Amino acid sequence: MLVEVKVPVLSESVADATLISWHKRTGDHVNRSENLIDIETDKVVLELPAPSAGVLTKVLKNDGATVTSGEVIAMIETEATGVTDVQPLQSDSQPAAATEKKASIATEKNTENSDVDDSNQAIPMLMPAARKLAEENNLKATETSAIKGSGLGGRIIKEDVQAYMERKSNASLEIESKPETIVTSKAGMRTERRVAMSRLRQRIAERLIESQSTAAILTTFNEVNMQAIIDLRTRYRAEFEKEYGVKLGFMSFFIKAVIAALKKYPVINASVEGNEIIYHDFYDIGIAVGSPRGLVVPIIRDADRLTLAEIELQIADFAQRAQNGKLTIEELSGGTFSITNGGVFGSMLSTPIINPPQSAILGIHATKERPVVENGQIVIRPMNYLALSYDHRIIDGREAVLSLVAMKEALEYPMSPLLEKIN
Repeated sequence: MLVEVKVPVLSESVADATLISWHKRTGDHVNRSENLIDIETDKVVLELPAPSAGVLTKVLKNDGATVTSGEVIAMIETEATGVTDVQPLQSDSQPAAATEKKASIATEKNTENSDVDDSNQAIPMLMPAARKLAEENNLKATETSAIKGSGLGGRIIKEDVQAYMERKSNASLEIESKPETIVTSKAGMRTERRVAMSRLRQRIAERLIESQSTAAILTTFNEVNMQAIIDLRTRYRAEFEKEYGVKLGFMSFFIKAVIAALKKYPVINASVEGNEIIYHDFYDIGIAVGSPRGLVVPIIRDADRLTLAEIELQIADFAQRAQNGKLTIEELSGGTFSITNGGVFGSMLSTPIINPPQSAILGIHATKERPVVENGQIVIRPMNYLALSYDHRIIDGREAVLSLVAMKEALEYPMSPLLEKIN
């Protein structure tokens, strides 16, 4: 029976997607839920699992093709035990008969030389050392089934598992795009490279241009004495981590300070739609996170209802999954206000660009010891410059400045982090 492989349903804000790289070729045996291909949208990279086990008999869309929600891109024969009249994905120098024989042998190995786990899903023969390494790294049956064994009779040895894990790690750091074009001068001493933008980078460029061309962006600055926050973190760091299982960072304090200001000045949390101002009575805070594919902004939903520990747990989770390309489209959509932290890279001052349709964004910078005047005396304090960029179409200077002052006050007079408990 033929089963269609379809593009998953994309969110309303995503019109189409690009096929990055097929992990299987026509004639290959596939297991149910095994990743067939990576699909890149302008926000995330999605994995497309096989809907059924069988043989991939036809590929309708090649790498680099643009596809839409629900579009059929391949066919799987669920009752096939070998391959006949299968068209290759791309031109191949191997004769068709050799390709068929290779696919047939691969199918036999997957069905005959295999173990069966608790879910009755066939996986290739794992040697004891390889099985132990796979278990230690929590590899699923669908992952071990994708490993090609180099041992006797196609058995998977320890080195095969190690090589698979290394490829898996490297794959998360790759940005799929068209091959580089290298131009060399006649002298052969000067070269330049042309690399196609990823969909994410193209989308970032579009949104930044959109923001600057549609909003009247203005930036106001203030400085914050971070001594109180630093003292709290020093005092409660060990106890906080023991209590909640996560480190106490700075970002949760900034988010709490932002929410306090947004509640006091709701227009900072608003957005523009045509001739209307939409006031949001909820606080979905976007946190800019660097990833191998580019800058992404996952959203902490209803951040006002979360404790410091819950916020830190979400931030840690977002950061890890951003590096692995595992954030979902839903987690990157929406948001009423954003925070970007250039300070982690050493930035001292910047003017952040608003993330439309939001109307404001807070830029955080590196905390440095500087001389300041307190009670007529010059003292050294850890200071941080804050930058609030806002849409002057709906936010006046008064609200912008006062909201930034409110954030400053909330940071300079914080509450003990252990006074908050997770419900």
